Amino acid sequence: MVIDADAIVHEVQAPGGAAFQPIVDRFGPGVVTADGTLDRPAVAAIVFNDPAALADINAITHPIVGQVIFDRLAAQADTDHVVVLDVPLLVETGRDNTAGVMVVDCPVEVAVARAVARGPASEEDVRKRIAAQATREERLARADFVIDNSGDRGHLEAEVDRAWAWIQDLAQQ
Repeated sequence: MVIDADAIVHEVQAPGGAAFQPIVDRFGPGVVTADGTLDRPAVAAIVFNDPAALADINAITHPIVGQVIFDRLAAQADTDHVVVLDVPLLVETGRDNTAGVMVVDCPVEVAVARAVARGPASEEDVRKRIAAQATREERLARADFVIDNSGDRGHLEAEVDRAWAWIQDLAQQ
C-alpha cells in the first residue's frame, strides 16, 4: 500500500478540505480561482518568495497531513501489508519512525531540467522550491536505501526492482 503525502496535500487543500479555509484566511481570496479551487501557482508564488509565508502554509498543512497519514497507517495496523510512505518532505519535517528511509536521487541539474520540461514552472521557480527543501546531501545522509534516478526509464525500473527487494527484506525483519 502506498500512502502519498502529496496526494493528501491536494485532498486537504481542496475546497471543503481541512486546510483549504485556513489557507484562504491566511493568504486572502486572491489564492482562489474562479471555480473555487486553490490557485496553486498563486500560492507557490507567495510562499516560495517569503520564508514566513512558507512557514505559515507548512504550519497549516503539515499537521493535517500528518494526521491523515497516521489514520491511514492505523487502518493498516492489523494487516500484513507493506506500507510505503511517499513523503517528499520527510527530512524537512523530521518525522520518521519508519523501518527505513528510501531516497530517490538524481543530480540537482537533472531534477531542474525534468521539472521545467514537465511544466508549468520556470527554472527560477523550480530552483526556489529546491532551495526551500532539504539539500541533496541532507536527504542522502538520512537514506537507508538510495534509488538512482539519474538514468533513463529502463535504469529506473531496475532500481525500483532493487528497492522492492530491499523493502521485502525489511518486511521479514
